[in-house]
Amino acid sequence: MKIYVVGIGPGSSEYMTPQARAAIEDSDVVVGYTLYVDLVSDLTSGKEVKSTAMKQEVDRCRMALDSALEGKNVAFVCSGDAGVYGMAGIMAEVAEEHPEVEIVTIPGITAACSGAAVLGAPLIHDFAVISLSDLLTPWEKIEKRLRMAAEADFVVCLYNPKSKKRHDYIDKAADIMHCAKAWDTPCGYVKNIGREGEKAIVCTMADLKDNDDIDMFTTVFIGNSATKVINGKLVTPRGYKNI
Repeated sequence: MKIYVVGIGPGSSEYMTPQARAAIEDSDVVVGYTLYVDLVSDLTSGKEVKSTAMKQEVDRCRMALDSALEGKNVAFVCSGDAGVYGMAGIMAEVAEEHPEVEIVTIPGITAACSGAAVLGAPLIHDFAVISLSDLLTPWEKIEKRLRMAAEADFVVCLYNPKSKKRHDYIDKAADIMHCAKAWDTPCGYVKNIGREGEKAIVCTMADLKDNDDIDMFTTVFIGNSATKVINGKLVTPRGYKNI
């Protein structure tokens, strides 16, 4: 009995790895958030499908574990990479008392990588990935991470930049990072990566504020002191030309 925790990438089937596809095909049961289960519907014919709405992550883990304890192979699907803000960690915690169930993490393309590819090459040098969601992390800790990343001159990739309840968090993040980053720092954001309605914008850090275009399905990239725009693409030089 196995639980494959499968990162399916940003959405489109062309982003899904052969390993992820094979894991789903090998499973008797597919579990996941309703939207993500729908994204792999072409692979679930004849399989038992179990899904929940958002904010029921532990419930989905228990569904997967219960099915595995019945002797079934389970594909627990999540967007992006299963180990980057994904379900691999919580699945291992929920199954801690059942070492007889093998947990197999299947990596996928996370939004930092797929979004960066759409914008150009902003992550060529050291970078930090920070989620602005304070559902599981105190905002004070997020503020500190933003400030430290800015002072260390990292390129910063922001997940969960805004929601209905957190409509001004991207504004707050920009204000915090202004401690060490100029308002004209080259930035960019991508909405609906790999899905219908994909949209990429190259801008400055000042343009991130009061921006109604940014939502919870957007990934934001804030450059470092060397990041620049080359032929409309966001690029962070590694320094090879200086060798």
